[in-house]
Amino acid sequence: MWICQCVVLAVDVRRKPTGGWEVTTHGGRTATGKDAIAWIQEGEKRGAGEILLTSMDADGTRKGYDLELTRTVSSAVGIPVIASGGAGSKEHFAEVLGENGRADAALAASLFHFGELTVPEVKRHLQSRGIPVRPPRAL
Repeated sequence: MWICQCVVLAVDVRRKPTGGWEVTTHGGRTATGKDAIAWIQEGEKRGAGEILLTSMDADGTRKGYDLELTRTVSSAVGIPVIASGGAGSKEHFAEVLGENGRADAALAASLFHFGELTVPEVKRHLQSRGIPVRPPRAL
């Protein structure tokens, strides 16, 4: 029997020119007017078990995750935060999962889809930096 781990709230966020972050929809193209931190805290109150946080500013750039955003959200909630948007190297994972980003997990897509990195390579790099990783699961 499978047991649901949790319900994940996915939030696409853009930095506001006036400071702070705003929730967006439609791949970051449509602003909602909702303050991202307040909405994420509301999601936690409503029962979300994790936050999938995508920085639409960093997404696709391969210049690294938005560490300030991730650190701010991780400090604002008591549930795990999965960082998304911006991965371009093994070191970017180490940065966002370390003290600079404080994420509990990191998502990447194209780096793995196109074979530029493998999951085992990233895990080895993280372990070499003293960041604990989950061992492979037996199928």
